[in-house]
Amino acid sequence: MKLGISVQDSLLTADPAARRSILAHVADAGLDHVTVGDHLSFHDGAGFDGLVSATSVLSTDDNLEVLVGIYLAGLRHPVATARQLSTISQLAPGRLVLGVGVGGEDRSEISNAGVDPRTRGRRLDETLGLLHRLATGDAVDHEGEFFTLTGARIRPAPEPRIPLVIGGSGDAAIRRTAKYGDGWLGLFCSARRYRDTVQQILAATDRRPTWFGLSMWCGFGPNNDRAGELLGRRLESLYNLPAAKFQHVTAAGTAEQVAERLAPYLDAGARHLSIVPVAESPHDGIEAVAEVRRLLLASSVTTG
Repeated sequence: MKLGISVQDSLLTADPAARRSILAHVADAGLDHVTVGDHLSFHDGAGFDGLVSATSVLSTDDNLEVLVGIYLAGLRHPVATARQLSTISQLAPGRLVLGVGVGGEDRSEISNAGVDPRTRGRRLDETLGLLHRLATGDAVDHEGEFFTLTGARIRPAPEPRIPLVIGGSGDAAIRRTAKYGDGWLGLFCSARRYRDTVQQILAATDRRPTWFGLSMWCGFGPNNDRAGELLGRRLESLYNLPAAKFQHVTAAGTAEQVAERLAPYLDAGARHLSIVPVAESPHDGIEAVAEVRRLLLASSVTTG
């Protein structure tokens, strides 16, 4: 099991010392990776570029790995994305995992990017196929529904190859992972649904994806009430939905309670966990996530 943390808000600062302090704490706490998100203009205009954020982490710390979860690849041109991935690979070879998804929580984000929300799934499929081809370094000719390429080539090819994992849920995510993905990143799903999805993906392809991850929002506090208050306030401000909507697919409480909530996902096949912590301070969140990691590893040794 590997367990990482999202500290996105804390990294978006013009103070390089503060950014280094956060990442040093993550590394010293023994966490395995940093997760960054991606939005162009979410609800009230919030957002951050996933690959720019990833580059910031990778260039600040020489050892931490980064998961982009998830990147709205269908809203970008695949040649531009392939070039960014090639550049990141030169900067930090083998330390990036790219999670991609269709988005859609805010449909205006998609339409304002010049993409018809009704076509976003097909556009992402075409993008994924092209990213695989462009990652070889060979010239690519392509005439598709959304993109036309003539002799497009991106060199140097990333070495080692950057894993592409698919975020999302439902039949489309299963089909997309089976065809294009090195694995799947679950978001806002129950442990039972997680297990079912992993099994359906493995049954749908002979490619045998091996990377299965979960990203979960978790509130931390001295008790359930305070942890739930912090988490609910954050989710409502970001998603413009009542906190109760997320109750069954998030966790809140002490580190012990959060670890207990996450344990069934390990049993269901998750091997890469990413916690989005909401706590009294960023450093409190890092300490809590590190304790969750310790507890889960100790539990797996005891039971396994």
